[in-house]
Amino acid sequence: MSGETPVRGAAAVPTGRAPALAWRPRRLTARMRLALSYALFLNVAGAATLAVVYLGMRYVPSYPLSTTDPSVSHVASRQEILGSLLKASGLALVALAVIGLWGGWVIAGRVLRPLQEITRAARRAADGSLDHRIGLRGRRDEFTDLSDTFDHMLDRLQRSFEVQQRFAANASHELRTPLAITRTMLDVARADPHGQDHPRLVARLYETNQRGIEVVDAMLQLSSLARTPPDMEPVDLSDTVREAVATTEREAADLGVTVSVRSTPSPVTGDGVLLRQLVVNLLQNALRHNLPADGGVVLTTMPDPLGRDLVLLTVSNTGPHLTAPVQNLVEPFLRGGGRVAGGGGSARAGHGLGLPIVARIAEAHGGGLRLAPNPDGGLTARVSLSVRG
Repeated sequence: MSGETPVRGAAAVPTGRAPALAWRPRRLTARMRLALSYALFLNVAGAATLAVVYLGMRYVPSYPLSTTDPSVSHVASRQEILGSLLKASGLALVALAVIGLWGGWVIAGRVLRPLQEITRAARRAADGSLDHRIGLRGRRDEFTDLSDTFDHMLDRLQRSFEVQQRFAANASHELRTPLAITRTMLDVARADPHGQDHPRLVARLYETNQRGIEVVDAMLQLSSLARTPPDMEPVDLSDTVREAVATTEREAADLGVTVSVRSTPSPVTGDGVLLRQLVVNLLQNALRHNLPADGGVVLTTMPDPLGRDLVLLTVSNTGPHLTAPVQNLVEPFLRGGGRVAGGGGSARAGHGLGLPIVARIAEAHGGGLRLAPNPDGGLTARVSLSVRG
């Protein structure tokens, strides 16, 4: 009923929207509170000092005071001295209050000025502007530490936002491409239904549809890696490498690429399924971005020679010379030849998510991925994985 009134104290029903900032009563500003605190402290200290002086003056003799100077007609009594002291103390406390309040206001303003700059930057960031930086100068203190931390947070937020934007744009392109190809083939078939090679058409539609499924599966895997920690168990990475080589053996034969394995027992702690996916992705990337003929791939596994609790996996292949920064290849949907899938003699073109998934899996296992171009062409990928997980 529209005339019902809400019950006071009833729990609010979640609406799924972000809650608005809670209303809070307006209080004195931090600057005013600091100024009042400085003034109060100064007056309390002054009052304590004057109280000590007044108590000391209580010991002035109580008998009448006299002087031998004939020019002095009147000598103040003990009560008159204490009364004058009280008046002077009152005026001194009023002066201390005014000076303390003014001085505290000025000092608090200078102390809190960096916090005001941080607040302005936070408001700009809340409005969506992530390119502003505080860059607080001066001696290192709590405010400069807070400023540097806030700037670092803005850097990470801006990078994440830009990566998210590129990912969304590239994902839209990647998902639209197979749909557009499928529609084109269907339009051609509708225009001339009797002049089609139906087995070939079905095969091409199946291949295009499979490519779309692979892109969606890879995107879902990237998303799950960011949310769910992997299950850790003892795994020998050398066995994982042999399984990955067996999985890609037919593709390597179709591409004419020779795969060599040089592995030693390399025990790690991690998710066996994800580690197998890591090696398969690296191996497929090395196979599909290789020489048109007589190419080669070398896989090695070994404990870290520097004695750290790491295992090193290296996948090196022959191929064309790489000129672009190879570290950009871990960005989703970016391929060795740009955003266009490599053709050539590849049996299957990649979708640009293999290396990003490898990087995420390595990070989830406490390691990392490093890429380096080979002097003679091709790429070397080095993955470090933690022994203890």
